[in-house]
Amino acid sequence: MIKTAFICVLSCLVAFLVYFALPSKGSKKQVVAAQEVQVEGALLPIAVVNTDSISMQYTFAVEGKEKLASQYEEAILKLDSKAKALQKEEETFQQDYLNFQKKVEVGAFLSRERAESEAAKLEKKQQQLMAKEQDLENLRQQLSNEFMANQAALVQQLQDSVEAYLREYNADGHLHLIINDAVVLNKVAGYDITEEVVEALNARYKK
Repeated sequence: MIKTAFICVLSCLVAFLVYFALPSKGSKKQVVAAQEVQVEGALLPIAVVNTDSISMQYTFAVEGKEKLASQYEEAILKLDSKAKALQKEEETFQQDYLNFQKKVEVGAFLSRERAESEAAKLEKKQQQLMAKEQDLENLRQQLSNEFMANQAALVQQLQDSVEAYLREYNADGHLHLIINDAVVLNKVAGYDITEEVVEALNARYKK
């Protein structure tokens, strides 16, 4: 259950990273010169980036996804370990219960009090196992919530970083339009600045 939830969350994070279009912080004059398009006599400064490539090469995004993947793996191992331990306890309980039934059927108990005492022990053990099952479910939910919270925090950090970068980079409004390559049906050579963007973002991140 949690494995599926985590995989869905990781897929959502990858989708977010692919969605964002990030402009380069290189020479503004070079970008404008390269992205000017002649439209009915007017010049329109634009930039096109491949967001899929950025999400795969931007160090901050890559490290963030790796951290989430590690958290997911640790959570799965922790849950699997506890689930296996609980399964062994339940199997032992089932065997003890079957043995109790056989003793009742063949009249192996010396007294009614002895049988009732054994039944009370089994009932108590069953209640303990049910409590452990609930604890395991609570842990599963807790780990899922923690994972989703960390994922949301990373998404917010990425969004804040992108928005701050865009405001700084385009403070003078030298670009009128930044286009996500995913929605561009056709383009001529020279408009894609993805490589410059990746280099600029990684250099900025290292600082």
